[in-house]
Amino acid sequence: MRLAMVDFPDPERPVNHSTRLVCPLSWRRADLSTSSCCLWTLLARRSAKSIIPAATVDDLSYATTASDYFFQLMFCAATASIVSGAVAERIKLWPFLVFTFILTAVIYPLQASWKWGGGFLDAAGFLDFAGSSVVHSVGGWAAPAGVLILGPRLGKYKGGQTVPMPGANLPLATLGVFILWMGWFGFNGGSQLAMGSISDVADVSRIFVNTNAAAAMGAVVALVATQLLYGKADLTMVLNGALAGLVSITAEPLTPSIAMASLIGGIGGVIVVFTVPLLDKFGIDDVVGAIPVHLFAGIWGTIAVVFTNGDASLTTQLYGILVIGIFTFIISSIVWFIIAKTIGLRVSEEDELVGLDRSELGMDAYPEFTN
Repeated sequence: MRLAMVDFPDPERPVNHSTRLVCPLSWRRADLSTSSCCLWTLLARRSAKSIIPAATVDDLSYATTASDYFFQLMFCAATASIVSGAVAERIKLWPFLVFTFILTAVIYPLQASWKWGGGFLDAAGFLDFAGSSVVHSVGGWAAPAGVLILGPRLGKYKGGQTVPMPGANLPLATLGVFILWMGWFGFNGGSQLAMGSISDVADVSRIFVNTNAAAAMGAVVALVATQLLYGKADLTMVLNGALAGLVSITAEPLTPSIAMASLIGGIGGVIVVFTVPLLDKFGIDDVVGAIPVHLFAGIWGTIAVVFTNGDASLTTQLYGILVIGIFTFIISSIVWFIIAKTIGLRVSEEDELVGLDRSELGMDAYPEFTN
């Protein structure tokens, strides 16, 4: 539908100044001086008079307080969800929620402020566009701290061998990865934090393309690698390969070319395929592969910024990785240890064998398979 521009007085300025209102041209054919257009003009004037100018409330050069808070809230929640996957199937509910509260109320906000709040990492020139380190590595560092104190699941390691414990519902896991994949466009694209110009919109579209390319290549590389290594494609590795590709590109999804974004994501897929069994060799029981996906791929993604962004320094990127990693791991270890020694972390062997759905929540996750 074609549009026509109609002037109406701005109540914030003298009467002889004007602001432009967009009206459908079809209305103009009837008579812009009457009916519809007059109604639009009247509503615009009355609305403008009743609204407090946003500039007097907040600095819109960045974002409104509420939208920025909600955006950061999602990043913070993602950090906690990373930890939950690593410690699943043997941790008590309430102790985990206590740790989650401390992680989201203290650990995450504090270290995030060092970069995204104009802190010392930002001043040093550390670059992390959407959180390969600030979000994903933080969850990745908090997870092994808990896993090491919690210990592996019963029967996971016997006689120096790793006992496979397949996931309960691979179609549901696949759906979950696709939901994450879709949501990642919001994480990375939204981190542009502006759509006030054609350039901003073009940048967001470029971020979308690079994000998708990295995820796709991570999945493809994991698919091919597992086929070559094990003689069969491993769906769980493919899913984690896609996530590792997403994590890898998150530190800088804007500046790479599509080919470079694909390379960055593909290396993330390789990292997952080789580090998941490596953790098992050390007796570190990470149920969903959260540590390889979010920590190892997050570190790689943060380093990879130097290959596409001329403002990045390898020394500074490594400095940021170490600062965030040391802080998060030490504080998380202390918190996990205190919780373990006070209210306890792990369920009893009997409860673990019965299943935490029944022992912790009093219900069956899969009632069709129970007597």
